[in-house]
Amino acid sequence: MATFYYGQMIGLLMAILLASFVTADPELLQDVCVADLASDVKMNGFACKSNISADDFFIAGLARPGLTNNTFGATVTSASVQQINSLNTLGVSMARIDYAPGGLNPPHTHPRATEIVFVLEGELNVGFITTDNKLFSKTITKGEIFTFLRGLIHFQKNNGKVPAAVIAGFNSQLPGTQRVANALFASSLTVDDVVLTKAFQVGNKMVEKIKSRLAPNK
Repeated sequence: MATFYYGQMIGLLMAILLASFVTADPELLQDVCVADLASDVKMNGFACKSNISADDFFIAGLARPGLTNNTFGATVTSASVQQINSLNTLGVSMARIDYAPGGLNPPHTHPRATEIVFVLEGELNVGFITTDNKLFSKTITKGEIFTFLRGLIHFQKNNGKVPAAVIAGFNSQLPGTQRVANALFASSLTVDDVVLTKAFQVGNKMVEKIKSRLAPNK
């Protein structure tokens, strides 16, 4: 069983590496370009910092479960270029997602990356929706893998009675995440209520209720 489990993990890592060959991220033009997040230079990616160390290539954050005592009962712990600066120009990143029983990673998109998830523990209902509104959904369990296509709305839901967790891989150093509900109901310049009421066929009171629940300070 252990051999199978680690084989699956190796397969996931290989998929991430292979995906980097078709990424739209900036190409690597030198051996190392560790991101200087403090630089004022603006470009498609990040400027390279001059002084680097082994710590720039390391993160321990995915080893521990994230706290899930929030509205959705799920937490994403990212390992993108913002956490591992050495990922700059490499076209890959990872994340750990933890789910409480009944927890949901709500419908969202990654505008710059395809995502592949490997189930560490538990059982999840996962799915994505194509641009012609067709849902592809499946239940996945420990040791299994599912893929979400770049830019398409997708989700994961823990239907089990115990916590669940996955490791996710992306073919971008900074995939970006846009939650559908937050984008529409909690943007910094709010979308006009008339747009939301007509689009979702609901009344003004319902729109205000959703906005209040999704407000950034909630």
